[in-house]
Amino acid sequence: MECTYGDKPHRDPDLAYEELRQVAGRTLERGGKVIIPAFAVGRTQEIVYALHQMFENHQLPSVPVYVDSPLAVNVTDIFKMHPECFDEQTKAFINADRHHTALGFERLIYTRSVEESKALNDRKDPMIIISASGMAENGRILHHLRNNIENPKNTVLIVSWQAPYTLGRRLADREKRVRIFGEEYEVKAEVSTIGGLSAHAGQDFLVEYAMQVKGRVKQVFLVHGETKPAEALSERLMKAGMDKPAYPQLLESIEI
Repeated sequence: MECTYGDKPHRDPDLAYEELRQVAGRTLERGGKVIIPAFAVGRTQEIVYALHQMFENHQLPSVPVYVDSPLAVNVTDIFKMHPECFDEQTKAFINADRHHTALGFERLIYTRSVEESKALNDRKDPMIIISASGMAENGRILHHLRNNIENPKNTVLIVSWQAPYTLGRRLADREKRVRIFGEEYEVKAEVSTIGGLSAHAGQDFLVEYAMQVKGRVKQVFLVHGETKPAEALSERLMKAGMDKPAYPQLLESIEI
């Protein structure tokens, strides 16, 4: 069982979206750029949909929003081809929306070419840039970070879990200096982290799930989580009456 968030419950997504609005709003009002490292599949589309609703409700200044990731652009095209897969709330939004889509509005631009991406580096006006990779280890997001991280007007907005030792994690941990493309940069931009948008389950859901199979499994194995959340979830499961879960270490073999 995964334990990425084994030590905490998830926040209400509505609170996360409100925080997104607040962070983006104050950055744009001071003339800065909002740089969002986002996974190309799922997270990018989720952020675009949330921003669409905010712009429609006049909750943000009218600025351009760029999705600058070839994979994210292609994936979004597939999302648009299958509106029947959306939940009822999103379908209702699409039916009422003047654009007839959850993932498209006037100020939204999907950049496809390298030239379009590079041109963003020369822009000084306020904007929102959503780019991959989500942990800022590769992809076009590195260029946007390199060109914007030393400007205090800008904000780097972390919207997902960041693995240890990644650039995204170093930013989330508020390191003062980071290396990008082998060069060191001072982090002068605001760095903000929003929880509650992750697709990984929170502690309460994980415990509830485990209780459904209690007594029917011989051993629970905790994976995909760091030591602290694994230990917290293990303790919570034992308090609920389950045997001590196993937490396999790297290269460890367990005989079943």
